[in-house]
Amino acid sequence: MNQALFYPVWQGVLRIKEHGRNMIAKQSTAGRTGRAILLALALSVLGAGCDNNGRPIEEMGLDKLAKGISTEGDVRNAMGQPDTVWESEEGERTLEYPKGPEGHKTWVFEIGKDGKMKDYTQVLTAEHFAQVKPGMSRDTVRRMFGKPRTVVQFRLKKEEVWDWLYRDNAQTPRLFNVHFDIATGKVTGTSASEAPSQAS
Repeated sequence: MNQALFYPVWQGVLRIKEHGRNMIAKQSTAGRTGRAILLALALSVLGAGCDNNGRPIEEMGLDKLAKGISTEGDVRNAMGQPDTVWESEEGERTLEYPKGPEGHKTWVFEIGKDGKMKDYTQVLTAEHFAQVKPGMSRDTVRRMFGKPRTVVQFRLKKEEVWDWLYRDNAQTPRLFNVHFDIATGKVTGTSASEAPSQAS
């Protein structure tokens, strides 16, 4: 082969190889950029479903609140006026937001002495129901779960029953019942039953 022709041809091959590497590098960079964009979008979608404390949003207004930052005024602006406000001797306050009788949640917000929100909890859950023990007073139970859906007395049984609507693990509406002795006002037991719309 003519040496004079060999070098231009070889240089052309080198340029083609270099061009190919550049194309691969560009495609690889584009691929990484695309994956980064998709990841960012996915995280933003997931983040949109959580409040400022990283919890899934279960109620309108919770996404505007943050523990240790939001004030009692912020809670009231986001959630409305509480049904009941409990105040301790230490100056801490508890704001109660029952969503009954048709709802199935009761939100309780703890406000510290500094006026900042310490935490909030949805109390109509199996975990909280398990904390009810015989001998507890009406006032204690009222503070635990908020306003009951109904209060019914069965005088022949000398019993008073409070109930709250909730959803079980299968998201089926149920009633959680707390039974009191009418005379002493103390808890005698608990039970669960079908919600009225589910009863046959």
